[in-house]
Amino acid sequence: MPLLCWYDSKAVAKLSSKNQVTIPVDVLRDAGMEPGDQLTVRAAGRGRLEIERVQDVIDRYAGALPPGTYPPGYLDELRAEWER
Repeated sequence: MPLLCWYDSKAVAKLSSKNQVTIPVDVLRDAGMEPGDQLTVRAAGRGRLEIERVQDVIDRYAGALPPGTYPPGYLDELRAEWER
């Protein structure tokens, strides 16, 4: 089932002579994308594109290690080395 059938006819976009596309605001909002987001665009077959927000590495990995991975004070020692 095509994605556009879920939206009204305003979801149709046109490729300009400069290879630019304006994506309808409702579609972007539904996808959780906001102005300023960096996007990855890739071909997903003939006549099909995938657009995905670039995931921030810090958001992805912050808090990924379980508590107690480093002994108390270890990270403070590492940070002190950076200042030397």
